[in-house]
Formats: sequence, C-alpha cells, structure tokens
Amino acid sequence: MSGLLALLDDVAAIAKIASASIDDISANAVKAGSKTIGVLIDDTAVTPNYVVGITAARELPMIGKIALGSLRNKAVLIPVLLALDYFFPLGITALLMIGGMYLCFEGAEKIWHKLLHQGASHEDDVHAEKDPTALEEARVAGAIKTDLILSAEIMTLALSMIESTSVWTELFTLVLVGIMITALVYGVVAVIVKLDDIGVLMARRGRLGATRTLGRLVVRAVPKLLLALTIVGAAAMLWVGGSIFIHGLHELGVHQPSDWISKMASDLSASVSASLEAAVNWLAMATADGLFGLALGSLLVLCATFARPIWRAAGREI
Repeated sequence: MSGLLALLDDVAAIAKIASASIDDISANAVKAGSKTIGVLIDDTAVTPNYVVGITAARELPMIGKIALGSLRNKAVLIPVLLALDYFFPLGITALLMIGGMYLCFEGAEKIWHKLLHQGASHEDDVHAEKDPTALEEARVAGAIKTDLILSAEIMTLALSMIESTSVWTELFTLVLVGIMITALVYGVVAVIVKLDDIGVLMARRGRLGATRTLGRLVVRAVPKLLLALTIVGAAAMLWVGGSIFIHGLHELGVHQPSDWISKMASDLSASVSASLEAAVNWLAMATADGLFGLALGSLLVLCATFARPIWRAAGREI
C-alpha cells in the first residue's frame, strides 16, 4: 500500500509539472504571438493577391494548398531556428535583419512601381500565357515562397520573445504559435477572398430588402478592401522590416538610429497629455521605423535594378 501511495504521489507531482509546463507554453505562445502582429498584418494583406484572376471554385483550394505549404515551411524552420539559437545565437539576429531587409525591399518595390505607373509586371505577362492549372501552380509556389520569408520572421520573433531556457518549452511554444498563426492568417484570408461571393449570394437570395442591399454594398466594397489591404500590406512591410533591422543594428552595437528614434518619440509623447502619451510614442516610433524601412528598401530596389541586367547577361553567357 505504501508503494502505491508513493507511486500516486509521483504521478501527482508529474501532473503538476506537466500542468505548469502547459501553462508556461500557453503564456509564452500568447506573448510571442502578440509580438508578431505586424508581420501577420503583412501576411494577411499579401496573400489575397495570389488568387486574383483565379476562378471562384479554385480560390479556397488554393488557400488550402498555401496554408499546408506554410505549415511545411514552419516545420522546417522550427528545428533550424532552435539549432541556431543553441549553437549560434548571433545567427538569429542576422536572420532577422536579412528578413527585415527583404520586407523593406518588397514594400518599397510596391510603392515605386505604383508611383512610376508601371503596368503589369513581366511575371504577370508570363502568368497570362499559362493555362489555368499552370497559373494556379505558379501562384501557389510563389505564395509559399513568400510565406517562407514571412514565417521565418514570425517564428524568429516568436523565439526571441520566449522567456524560458527549456528547449522543450521553446519547441512546443513555437509549434503552438505556428499552428495558431497559420490558422488565423489563412482563415482570415479565406473569408476575405470569398466576401464577394457572400455578397452576391446575399444580394440574389436575401429574403429581406436590407439583406439584399447589404449584399450589394459588400460586393462594391470588396475591391476597395483589397486595395486597402495592399496599402496596409506595403506599410506593414516597411514598418516591420525597418523596426527589425534597426533593432538588429542595436543588438550588434550600432545604437543609431535606434537611440535617436526613441528620443524623438519620447520628446513628442512628452508634449501631449498623459492619456495620449503612449499612442503618440508608438505612432512616432512606427512612422520613423517605416520611413527608415522605405529608405533602406528604396536603396535595395535601386541596387536590384542595376544588378538585374548584369545577372541576365551572366545567365546568357553561361
């Protein structure tokens, strides 16, 4: 009997440890997920563009394929990030900065293409020549490739926010964050891409006049929503990318422009009432990070513009 009681005590102790671990994982997952909100906005805003021009019947299957690809991306990234964090922590900072540069480049490229009134890109022309199946496959592959960059940023940011030295806690937290974020992003994307179909259904089959009117309003609002998402996505790329790169410089010992931005934001927030202080501080820092991201991204776009002819010429020679 005493042996059985001792065993029950051991089981209870293990259960308490497991419960504490689950609480720790959940708390870390919530905190880590909240710090990735900027990249989530970017991911959610970018993905609907990949189903533009695709038949309505293929929109959700495409989103499903991209979501599965996103999970595969995270499954590859998580062990790589944990290995870097254990053996080469500086690699995490470098990875974040590279990803930040990519986000700045993408955001700046979208803005400059719009400002210079460039028409459809060469990539769109290539897609236009393909049959629907090939177009869908190309779009899915492109979306998964973009997701790999954004997932790397999300999971790296999440890892940097985990307050635990246990590799198992880090592992399960990253898995939980990855599943939660994938479900959230692509669930929202699925709703966005089907809004026009929902509006058409309401407008045609609504029993009440108000329902039919709301459906027509939804149909007319969808293009504006997609345009707004494009703008928000570009802004989020610059803000998040600039912030990540500036923070990386600070971690590497280059304390400008981080210190200058912090001082500027503090000075501005000190000049307003206490109720607005936090909001003004955040807005000032986000604006400065975004402007830095635009400057960095524009420089990268300029470099890429000059480098493309050289790469193409080298490719022809080979």
